Amino acid sequence: MKYYPVFLNVLGKKAVIIGGGKVSERKALALIKAGACVTVVSPDLSEQLKQLKEKKLIHHISRLYQKKDIAKAFIVIAATDSLEVNTRISKDAGGLVNVVDVPPLCNFIAPSVIQRGPLTLAISTSGTSPALAKTIRKEIETLYGPEIGGFLKFLSIIRRKALAHIPDRKEREKFLKRLASDKMLQTLRSKGLQEIKKKVLQQLSSFTR
Repeated sequence: MKYYPVFLNVLGKKAVIIGGGKVSERKALALIKAGACVTVVSPDLSEQLKQLKEKKLIHHISRLYQKKDIAKAFIVIAATDSLEVNTRISKDAGGLVNVVDVPPLCNFIAPSVIQRGPLTLAISTSGTSPALAKTIRKEIETLYGPEIGGFLKFLSIIRRKALAHIPDRKEREKFLKRLASDKMLQTLRSKGLQEIKKKVLQQLSSFTR
């Protein structure tokens, strides 16, 4: 099956996770980080989910799943240890639903993700081998370290300054393209972010003289 890749805005949206184990922990943390309003439905919770509940980061419904639990949910995650329950959740869901490790019951699957500040890289094998997706993710993580996140934040600042200080559109586009070049990434890896900042600010200052 071919999947259509997409990044969802779940800020303030209702997300319901059925199940209270380790898998639900990972799903809850990712959704919380993205700003979703997370509800976990399960008679029991893992220790980390209990901590999230105590911090009021999740709402907890302490019982087995009922269809009404996912009413008006923007996104539903079925992460119980019962295929029968997970299948029922998949049928009940009217919107986005992911049944963990059972792609045929999903209308979307969650990729293996790398996050470096504003940069998000998603790796998927279309459900064929999540384990291989994780292996590839670890390989890419060595290529794009934490410094890329800092670089992107710096680029955001420089882009605003370029818009203010380089009135000629072609010159501005040329300047910004240089910042996003392979050469710039190589410099970031070999000399570090501070060296890049110094050089870029010098280049930008030449337009303001």
